[in-house]
Amino acid sequence: MDESSVLIGGKAGDGITEAGMIIARLFNKLGYCLYQYLDYPSLIRGGHNFAIIRAAEKKVGAHRDEVDYLLALNQDAIDLHKWRLKENSIVIYDSDEVKSPSMEGIGLPFKTFAEEAKAPKIARNVGLIGAFAGAAGIEEEVVEEVLRKEVPKSVDENLEVARRGRQGIEGREGMKVERRSYPCCPVVTGNELLALGLLRGGLDAYVAYPMTPSSGILHFLAKVADEFSIKVVHPENEIAVILMAQGFAYAGKKVALGTSGGGFCLMAEGMSLAGMAEMPLVVVLSQRPGPSTGVPTYTAQSDLHFAMNAGQGEFPHLVVAPGDAEQAFCWSATIVGLAWKYQIPGILLSDKTLSETAYSFNIEEARDVPDIKPVIWDGGGEYERYAPGDDGISPLAFPPRPGAVVKANSYSHLASGITTEDPREIETVQDKLLRKEEGLRREVERLASVRTYGDGGSSTALLCWGSNKGVSAELGEELGLRVVQPVVLNPFPANRFREALRGVDRTVSVETNSTGQLARLIRYHGFEADDSILKYDGRPFSVDDLESRLKEVAI
Repeated sequence: MDESSVLIGGKAGDGITEAGMIIARLFNKLGYCLYQYLDYPSLIRGGHNFAIIRAAEKKVGAHRDEVDYLLALNQDAIDLHKWRLKENSIVIYDSDEVKSPSMEGIGLPFKTFAEEAKAPKIARNVGLIGAFAGAAGIEEEVVEEVLRKEVPKSVDENLEVARRGRQGIEGREGMKVERRSYPCCPVVTGNELLALGLLRGGLDAYVAYPMTPSSGILHFLAKVADEFSIKVVHPENEIAVILMAQGFAYAGKKVALGTSGGGFCLMAEGMSLAGMAEMPLVVVLSQRPGPSTGVPTYTAQSDLHFAMNAGQGEFPHLVVAPGDAEQAFCWSATIVGLAWKYQIPGILLSDKTLSETAYSFNIEEARDVPDIKPVIWDGGGEYERYAPGDDGISPLAFPPRPGAVVKANSYSHLASGITTEDPREIETVQDKLLRKEEGLRREVERLASVRTYGDGGSSTALLCWGSNKGVSAELGEELGLRVVQPVVLNPFPANRFREALRGVDRTVSVETNSTGQLARLIRYHGFEADDSILKYDGRPFSVDDLESRLKEVAI
């Protein structure tokens, strides 16, 4: 088989996330490229959780609807996913929990196996993995190596449950997983890659109030804070987050903060403060459906225009939306450099799909991070925090720098930082901000701010942004379509976008929102999307889903 898809499902508390990662790492050991989609409701216990692990011999960026193996820890996992089964799919389930399998499958008493091995009840998932590995012909040594690395405690007991699962499958083996030759890359979540990219960009501090789906960044950076000598702080609310972050920036510390839509709403006034005070910040805004609480554990691309316009008044907003593992790493590092060079708030737009999906991360595709440095005061003359400069960029100094009085002012101000209400000085302040924005626009045009995939000679182009890059690029390759992905969305790289569309007669925008926010953005810059394919049920496009929708618009 060139690729395999495995679904494991159960309820919250059954360890579905961990089980999915273990299965992904089994495939990783066998030379496959991985993509793992995770689906769960906003519940600590109960409900229905599942993970789909897709393993292929080439890079993939989305899951498929059909699966080769359905691994069920409860009845819901059977009932809700039997539509995904192909003629030769294999079903393995916990017969202690599933009483009405409703199709031919292999039932084994995984709950009993865990009890007999004196393992925690959650070890049922490991028993199911052992049975899957046996059915798929994955060597027992590979399973043991992965489990010893991934299971934090009761390792021997878990291994015993896995062995019992494997023994129970003997004589009923199914489709074999053959070894492949994709480079052995680490399997990493998008949030972890965003965090690693921030560290690559020189991060000194991270401030966040936990909010799904950005919380994984906070958890990861808290674990490695000592190793990387960074400060990680969890304040009492999102208003405190953005104000504390600006305190770090004022002191010369490269800082990032993380949130989702509801938390970012509370940060809007702080964004204006950063705009006027010219305070460099990086905000990781991981989107989920709204308005309000919406559906907090699912995905959307509905905050683009909010991010571009957050805060009152007119000041530069840098908005970047990476679309895969390598872009997440590169652009989270790059946005730190840009925010500090231009002394502006930069917003890195992610979403639940990008943030919580696990990918095979190939570092060789992610080494091209530009070296962008801030302008630092040379110590000559009297220091002026807001010295105008031809490009609007003021040299930075940080307290307690000898000879420098460093002011930060939310009020309109003179070059020294002293408050002013003089009409000409007010214009001077605004002109300075606009010069910075124009310089940023030129720099963005020089970067890889628009990417193309698929058939570069096709006259039909799919337009995508953020996490839809993966599914669009795969289908572009398969169907002979050009795919154009603007990575920087504000300031919009119009020249690069125009070049990417040269020779295109028809464009189709692919988005996970209900209003076509990318289509609206490009229209403002003089481009037009001829059709839009929109999905707004909180779930990402699967390969099959998008292919079907493309047929509806006659592609």
